[in-house]
Amino acid sequence: MQARMTNPAYVLPNAMKGIGALTQAIGEGGLSQEFAELVALRVSQINGCGACVYGHVHNLRKAGVSEERITSVVAWRHAPYYSDAERAALTLAEKMTRLADLSEEPVPDALWDEVADHFDEKQLSALILTVSLTNLFNRINTTTREPAGTTWG
Repeated sequence: MQARMTNPAYVLPNAMKGIGALTQAIGEGGLSQEFAELVALRVSQINGCGACVYGHVHNLRKAGVSEERITSVVAWRHAPYYSDAERAALTLAEKMTRLADLSEEPVPDALWDEVADHFDEKQLSALILTVSLTNLFNRINTTTREPAGTTWG
């Protein structure tokens, strides 16, 4: 498989500068890299972005995360490997990613309150931006057909 084109963020260098600044800001939010990668992996699974799924799995393995945590994130509700905070964040990530699939309010107050109980404002900001940026990458990569197997990070 070959990509249809070069990643648009590389074609338009100012886009990459903006993405770089956003990535740096997320890094200042206080979330662990493992946690951010797990959330991004789940978002990428939902969106069917093979390149991103591959990359997040690669990064998690490189960081020494257990195979149980990596392989069960797709079914995290039924796996014992996640904390209450991670479960709240994964629920938020799924709601944020599946906006058009929801008949109810995308992020109900009860979910917001649960997530806010686990994360301070900086961490919550980093979490929301991580999910949003992952959705951006997923949309770029699925549109351009970026093949799985390309690693980053």
